[in-house]
Amino acid sequence: MNVLVVEDHEDTRHVLERMLSRKGFDVTVAENVQSGLNLLRNQHFGAIVSDIMLPDGTGYGLMMEARRRGVATLAIALTAYGYPTDVNEPKLTGFDYHLRKPIDCNKLLAILETARVSDNGVEKN
Repeated sequence: MNVLVVEDHEDTRHVLERMLSRKGFDVTVAENVQSGLNLLRNQHFGAIVSDIMLPDGTGYGLMMEARRRGVATLAIALTAYGYPTDVNEPKLTGFDYHLRKPIDCNKLLAILETARVSDNGVEKN
């Protein structure tokens, strides 16, 4: 599965790229909203993993524009900020999951693995 990681912090971006690649994901990275949107224009991704606070906007803005363009893919927000759990997050933010930093790598991997494998155990493309 192709995963787009949008993260401005270089070390975090590198760690996510390396970890996901080692688990068999094809990873493409972007360091800001604009580069993420450019990649979404030209490629299909099975998942988007994005920081919320980016130098040229927010992950919410990224997902709002991606959803407006018809991108219907799994979206995972990474944030140092809490988010109310009683809100319909996907409808409100465009993200399917919100993970707090520091990131629980096992939880992130479990979400991505679930998305990668269909109900009958066949990898999705």
